[in-house]
Amino acid sequence: MASLGRLIGVGCNYLPAAASIKQMPLRLCCKLHGSTQPKMGRIQTVKRKPNLTEKQLSKYFVDEREVLVCGGLGADGACCFHSEPEKERGGPDGGNGGSGGHVIFQVDVNTRSLVGLPSICRAHDGQSGKAANCHGRNGQNFIVKVPAGTFVQENDELVVSLEEHGVQWVAARGGAGGLGNHAFLCNELRAPLSATPGRKGQERHLLLELRVMANAGLVGLPNAGKSTLLGTISKARPAVGAYPFTTLRPHVGVITFQDHSQVSVADLPGIIKDAHLGRGLGLSFLRHIERCKCLLFTIDLSASDPLHQLSQLRTELAKYRPELAHRPQMIIGTKLDMTCARMAAKQLYSCLDQLDSKGSAARITK
Repeated sequence: MASLGRLIGVGCNYLPAAASIKQMPLRLCCKLHGSTQPKMGRIQTVKRKPNLTEKQLSKYFVDEREVLVCGGLGADGACCFHSEPEKERGGPDGGNGGSGGHVIFQVDVNTRSLVGLPSICRAHDGQSGKAANCHGRNGQNFIVKVPAGTFVQENDELVVSLEEHGVQWVAARGGAGGLGNHAFLCNELRAPLSATPGRKGQERHLLLELRVMANAGLVGLPNAGKSTLLGTISKARPAVGAYPFTTLRPHVGVITFQDHSQVSVADLPGIIKDAHLGRGLGLSFLRHIERCKCLLFTIDLSASDPLHQLSQLRTELAKYRPELAHRPQMIIGTKLDMTCARMAAKQLYSCLDQLDSKGSAARITK
C-alpha cells in the first residue's frame, strides 16, 4: 500500500491486479481509476407520527362550524355589432355572459370532521360575453366535502340532513349571466343597444353540525368507565385515564360477531348536571346522542348511590329531547372489581322494577 501511494503521488498510470483492487479502500480505487468518490446514500429512518393525546385530537375534530356560502357572480352580456369589409351593417353579435358557479356540499365517507371546512365558501364567477356571438364561460362550482351525519341549519331551523355517501346539496346558487344585445334582436328592433348585467350570487349564513351515527351509544357521567368498556368490546382505542373528562370527542367502535354482522358503539363524552342548559359542553355532547338508535347507560358501581346516577342521566336526556326517553335502553354496571361495587349492584337490581325501563340490565365483569 505504501508503494501504491508513491505511484499515485508521481502520477503513474499503473493499475494493480483485480485481486488487489478488492482489498483496497474505496477512496483509493477511485483515485486510481481517475473518478471521484461516489456519494454513499444515508440510511433514512422512517419517522412515525407521535401518538396524540385526547386534547390534541380534539383540535383536529370539529363538529360545529359557521360558514358563509356565496354563489358566483354572473357575468355581463356584451353589446357590440358585427363589422367586416363590404358588410357595414352586420347586425348585433354580442354574446351572453356566463353564469356563476354553485356552492355544493357533497357527503364523503372519508371525511371525519368539519376541520377542513373553510369559513367562507365562494364559487367562481362567470366570464363576460364577447363579440361574434361568443358566450362567456360559466363559473366553476365549489364542491365542499362534508362527513356523513352533517346537519345544516339556517336561522335556527333545520334545512337539510346529509347522511348518505355521494349525496350533493346546493348550498348557494350562482347568479345568472347577463344577455348580450343579440338576444334583443327582433323585427321591430334591428339594432339593439342594450345588454343586461349579470346577477349576484346567493349568499347564506349556515350552521353545520356533525352528529355521530351509531347503533348504540354509551351514556354516563364523567369517569364512569365508558372508554374502557369500548376498548374491551371493540378494536377502538380511546384515551383512558383515572380522571374525569378523558374523552373530549366521540369515538366509534365496531363489534364483529361470528356471523359477520357488525354493530357500531359510540363512546360519548360524560354528561354533567344541567347539561341540557348548556353547562360546560353539554349541548355539544348531547346532540351526538340523537343519532344513536339504542342508549347504553353506564353506571359506576364504585360510586355512591348508583340509582341517583341513572335518574340524573335520564333527567338530562328528557329535558334535552323528550323523545330520547322512548328509545331502547340498557343499563350497564362497571367497576365491579372495586370495593362495595357488588353491594351497589344488588341495590340497583332491586330498584330496576320501579323504573320505567324498556331495556334490560346487564352486568359487565372484567
